[in-house]
Amino acid sequence: MSAVPPDILWIVTTQWRGQACGFAGDPNARTPHLDSFARDAVVFEQAFSNHPFGPFARALLLTGLPCPENGVTDYWDPLPRHAPTLAHRLAAAGYATAFFGKWHLAPRDRTAPIVGEAHARQFVSPEDRGGFGFWEGFEGGFLLNEPWLHGTRLPAPVQFPGYQSDFVCDRAAAWLQQVRASTPAPSDPQSAIRSPQFTVVSLEAPHPPYAAATPPDIAPRDPASLQLAPNVPRGGKIEATARRELAGYHRHIEATDRAIGRLLAAVDLATTAVFLTSAHGDMHGAHGLFRKGWPHEESIRVPLLARWPGGAAQRIQTPVSLADLPATALALAGTPIPADWPGADLRTVPADGDRVITLSLPSAPPFEKQCPHPWHGVRSRHELRTFHPDGRPWLHFDLSADPDQRRNLVG
Repeated sequence: MSAVPPDILWIVTTQWRGQACGFAGDPNARTPHLDSFARDAVVFEQAFSNHPFGPFARALLLTGLPCPENGVTDYWDPLPRHAPTLAHRLAAAGYATAFFGKWHLAPRDRTAPIVGEAHARQFVSPEDRGGFGFWEGFEGGFLLNEPWLHGTRLPAPVQFPGYQSDFVCDRAAAWLQQVRASTPAPSDPQSAIRSPQFTVVSLEAPHPPYAAATPPDIAPRDPASLQLAPNVPRGGKIEATARRELAGYHRHIEATDRAIGRLLAAVDLATTAVFLTSAHGDMHGAHGLFRKGWPHEESIRVPLLARWPGGAAQRIQTPVSLADLPATALALAGTPIPADWPGADLRTVPADGDRVITLSLPSAPPFEKQCPHPWHGVRSRHELRTFHPDGRPWLHFDLSADPDQRRNLVG
């Protein structure tokens, strides 16, 4: 009998930039659980979001195709109901599928406030849940406290007490433990047939609002004590804003690291391939800019940790991207990767090579501080090139000579 493929768990955060982890060397980050996981994991030190904005990145993760090929061109575009997703493909390969947390790909009310209950309570119909067999989450709303959840077990939105990362991770952990407990122990080892699990846990933190309260035992951070990167301008409003926002940002990171730690404690790492990443990062004053959508390292670089059965701990310098996650999931399931997918099996990426990663902001959402215009580009190990939609060069960085990205070679 052929071996059962591994369970697959994705943990996807929002706005957690790749630099903001203890294992990545950030002196401000308090991430003991991620740091512990990283010691025995594959750490992809040059991992990038192909589309550094939420809906675009999530559509890529679920379909394996970049935007707009997957049907999502504008911030408000829902994932088309007819789009084949990773949940569909893995279900066809025998996987049970489950999704917990932030969705951000259903039809939305453009007139409703982005932050607040209108989007947090918005009902996501079963037809808009991407083909997941079990679904429990919310469309958006950025309510990092007292989240609203609905789905397979909750026919209408219900508000729950506590911090969002805690609650979503705990619900997912309980579900995974229930699935494990319900798997019968066969009397004949040759009859040990079970359905492998594909589970996505999607968290809004550490996305703004950064002033939102976190669990009371996560101490506030002193803005003046935080260490800023050299590329954050000093002595004015940008520095003051960066310090204030980073204080809340790192408080959310500390709280979410703890929630993820509890989730990981419920996972059987002997039979589960775990991938932990983020949809995009945040500028936090670098180059005088804030938020995401920008083609700078603070926006496009994301954490990516992975452990799979039989894998060994190592650090990978070869560039990888979010597009590699759905491709790797299919490879783990023993299913061919479609020829038109840009991603590759992360297990085959060399430790010290180079790849060209395709990047783009398909359209510019009209929100304050975000990148104000679309662009496309490529990121290799030592170079970043970006272009305007009409092909005119925009930014060109030689990262081997200028790793802090302070010099644009175009202008």
